[in-house]
Amino acid sequence: MHLYPGMAEEYERRHNQLWPEMIEMIHAHGGSNYSIFLDKETNVLYGYLEIEDEEAWAKSADTKINRKWWDYMADIMETNEDNSPVSTDLTPVFHLD
Repeated sequence: MHLYPGMAEEYERRHNQLWPEMIEMIHAHGGSNYSIFLDKETNVLYGYLEIEDEEAWAKSADTKINRKWWDYMADIMETNEDNSPVSTDLTPVFHLD
């Protein structure tokens, strides 16, 4: 995901005040162990999220609370026409348990 320049503090502030309804929705759709990292030189955000089921997680995008969150975040990051964050999946190249 891509953060607009100068918006790092605001992005972190909003996530530190994540709405309880958003937390509930993430857990209800099988999401856990969620972290987001910022590359300060490029303003690129990297998210890591563990999910139980890809189909269940995909349904989270269409929840009312998720759409409200996207609208809330649209002024500080690059978004698509529906206000979903512009994002690119990363290709795994190494993993070690």
